[in-house]
Amino acid sequence: MADSAHGDGVHRDGIVHSVGSVNADVEMRVAEPPRLGLAQLGSDLLRTSGGKAANVAVLSARLGVGARLFGCVGDDDLADQALAGPRAAGVDLSAVRVVGGATGFAMILVGPDANKIIVLAPGADDAFSEQDSAVLVTAVHGAGERGVLVADLEVPPEPIRPALIAARAAHVRTVLDPSPPGRLPKDMLPLVDHITPNASEASEITGVEVRSAEDAAVAAQRLRERGAGTAYVKLPGGGCVVASADGTQPVPAPDGIQVIDSTGAGDAFAGALAVAVLRGLPPIEAAMVAVAAASCAVSGYGAQASYPTPAELAAMAERVRGASLRST
Repeated sequence: MADSAHGDGVHRDGIVHSVGSVNADVEMRVAEPPRLGLAQLGSDLLRTSGGKAANVAVLSARLGVGARLFGCVGDDDLADQALAGPRAAGVDLSAVRVVGGATGFAMILVGPDANKIIVLAPGADDAFSEQDSAVLVTAVHGAGERGVLVADLEVPPEPIRPALIAARAAHVRTVLDPSPPGRLPKDMLPLVDHITPNASEASEITGVEVRSAEDAAVAAQRLRERGAGTAYVKLPGGGCVVASADGTQPVPAPDGIQVIDSTGAGDAFAGALAVAVLRGLPPIEAAMVAVAAASCAVSGYGAQASYPTPAELAAMAERVRGASLRST
């Protein structure tokens, strides 16, 4: 295991178990998307920790709850880069397994519109196995109602299934970021309490082309019909539409957000949602916190470096709440 400094205890405010990709990221800005056969200049080179699960864990720890990371890194020099951010944030790394080969690596190109192109070499992420799942299942049973499990699909999905089953039995709430959507097993949705696809992922999963809040509402309801507890379909311009047992409602992003870089915004959404669920907020209130975290994330360069402090998140959540009131 990569680090056992924090042990197996449950944080007094509960714990977020984050399972999925743990990567080293290299990011830069480009003036236009790359074209085959043409060299072009970039700027603002950033080497940082990344990966969906690592990002979720970092944000959870920054917001004051316990966070434990489950995933794999390689036995190469990129492992230190991948784990530097989570280690600095106080994330429990005792369940991160070191395997032979390369650590997951992402090359991220950010265009003038703040949207990104990501090329991911999964490396050690693909080594996540039944061995890791067994450790996760034990942790989930130990957390009980004071835990939330967050999973993504940048690791093989089948080893995640036993943990989702264990979470249901132990009353641990679950959050699934269904990315990449092609890896989502059709029968996994009934095991998921909260699902957070973006517009393109929701379109691929449900067959509903999501271009508007109305489309997102249809897609979110379809996810619920297929077994998911509460669906949060993120919109291309920010905000989301929530479908729960209480109905369907849009949660818009606040006006005036200067979008600098969209990298890691979806992971911020999932991590903040997990913390909100852990603290007992109902779906709409939890969605407001998640939208606020994503709004903070797009306001800075890089993923983990742009994540908010509790005070920054609270201030942004008030702006989201105001935008939601004005939209009703």
